[in-house]
Amino acid sequence: MIKRFFILSSLCMVLGVSAQKSHTVVQGDNPYNIAKKYGMTVDELLKLNPKHKDGKLAIGDVLTIKSEKAATPVVTKAAVVEKAKTTSSTSLGKIVLQPKQTIYGITKQYRISESDLRKLNPELDSHMKIGDEITLPLASIKKYADGQQVIATEKPAETTPVEKPVVTTTPASADTESYVIQAKDNYYRITKQFGITQQDLYALNPGLEENGLKPGETIKIKKSTTTTTDSVVAEPVNPKAKMDSGNEKSSSTNTSNVVAGDDYVTYTVQQGDTVFSIVNRFGVSIDELIALNPDLSHGLKTGMVLRIKKQDAAYIKKNGDALSVILMLPFGYSTNETQYRAMALDFLTGAKLAIERNARGGQKLDVKIVDSGNEASFKNSLTQINPDNTDLIIGPFFKSNVIDVLDFTKNQKIPVVAPFANTPELYNYNNLIIVETNNQTYADKIIEEVKSVYSDQKIYVVADTKKENANYIKAGLEKAVKNPNIVIVNSPSDIQVDQNMMTGQAAPVIAVLANDDMGEAFANKIIALSKEAQGVKAFSMFYSPVFEKKVDELSQVNLVYLMDRKINTDGNFEKEILAAYKTKYCKTPPKYAIVGFDVVNDMLTRENKKGEIFKQMNKVQTQLATKFEFVKSKANGAYVNTGYRVIRLVP
Repeated sequence: MIKRFFILSSLCMVLGVSAQKSHTVVQGDNPYNIAKKYGMTVDELLKLNPKHKDGKLAIGDVLTIKSEKAATPVVTKAAVVEKAKTTSSTSLGKIVLQPKQTIYGITKQYRISESDLRKLNPELDSHMKIGDEITLPLASIKKYADGQQVIATEKPAETTPVEKPVVTTTPASADTESYVIQAKDNYYRITKQFGITQQDLYALNPGLEENGLKPGETIKIKKSTTTTTDSVVAEPVNPKAKMDSGNEKSSSTNTSNVVAGDDYVTYTVQQGDTVFSIVNRFGVSIDELIALNPDLSHGLKTGMVLRIKKQDAAYIKKNGDALSVILMLPFGYSTNETQYRAMALDFLTGAKLAIERNARGGQKLDVKIVDSGNEASFKNSLTQINPDNTDLIIGPFFKSNVIDVLDFTKNQKIPVVAPFANTPELYNYNNLIIVETNNQTYADKIIEEVKSVYSDQKIYVVADTKKENANYIKAGLEKAVKNPNIVIVNSPSDIQVDQNMMTGQAAPVIAVLANDDMGEAFANKIIALSKEAQGVKAFSMFYSPVFEKKVDELSQVNLVYLMDRKINTDGNFEKEILAAYKTKYCKTPPKYAIVGFDVVNDMLTRENKKGEIFKQMNKVQTQLATKFEFVKSKANGAYVNTGYRVIRLVP
């Protein structure tokens, strides 16, 4: 019986393979129209072509197509093992991270899953700065790099111990010298350190490209002190930072020696600089830096002379060692109004935990809590603030109150943090820090996500009564995708599967939730739709608790949703803070306590002894539950948080 089973299985495999045919991708092809052409569902097509499961096709790709008589392919254990062997022996390469590249963008460009990308780069989240190195399969780099610089190639990791070969080094000539490879070296570091091109390095060391860099081995490098890198001549630079006036000539190393009247300064890039270190040093945004230096789109290079926009004088701390901080919270004690009191009290509990944590770390703080009352009585609370002895104001909560504080402190340019208010009206104040991520940022991300999976499906957008988010998403998608068919509906119940005119089968649709109060109805509807048609995709601008309750069902539609706050309960930092809060207050932190901790802890950790918080705004930090990623709203405007979490449910 057992023998017969194996024989039949083998026979099924042979029949299945023999019944398959192929399709070569041509211009205009996408998974949906290919599936329609052959009378298949999109899911069936992608299952037959697992390497294209992300739906991305390139002209010339050959797809396996199931004919009417085709049997479902059987994958044997041996085949899986063989595939694993092949994957483990793949040659690897490295790219230099360019401006505006993201984890998502890299996975799409190089056709690699995020999980595989993270396996190759275990410290990926902490190594996503411009100029950092990202490891990828070498074949993917060669095929999809599209001009991006490859800085290193590596042999696949050996699975068994191998004896280190004996290396015979040739004595250095008059034009060369020897160098012993260090553990952290790569081609990029060596070429930049010694001012030679990667091609010259290979020419001086035959076999180096094939064998890779091995710590302890000796290689030859040129003695020259200047060289050409990508057609840009890099002159020898001083070990100290070089800052000049706007005449492009190096004349001073003093950052304050700038000719009066110039609207920018120049800086010569030093070895070890990154774009993030430069923007942090000069207090500018990445967009401002790239706008003045378009060549940065090709990567940062030692010796480049960058033009940097002069900023307004940064806020400098008042007299004394302690940082003077004011928390403005709407307790309403002065007006007997209790509407926002619970919210303010919870915020304060989290804020106190952050204050105590930073004080234990050695930060000298002088914190004053001001009852901001309500809208009507707010201006009376301003009399409790001395602008001449205040270094940081956190609060108030409401837009009109924030504007009052900014006007009250405009001569001192004191940093003001708005925990909740976020409207374009606030973007003109350059001493304002806006914490809440706005809906437009979320909508932009949803547009990007839908575009990545779009394949001629009908798109439904569920709107709220104002329809602002829905109209914005519709307008964005109409520009982003070809032949869009987008319908705005008022309820999830209005979403219907499309009909395939050729096959008569139900065709998948894309459903987008653009409001924050229909999460459960939306979830139930798309779960029902997934049973009618394969390939339904769902997206939500906002989080709903039902998404976590129905993970298995929603995974079938690959639900992608966004949220501004999410606690990683497995993280050591998060565990520490949650335990400290429970010890102090005998309960888990409620929503506004989490916000209070995150906002106050983030701001205090950006401060230095001089109160120069604006020089630290380009740091991306994640606190207990909130991701803080600030960008300048305009050249001389407010800092606005654009951080959020993307949650993807997969089968």
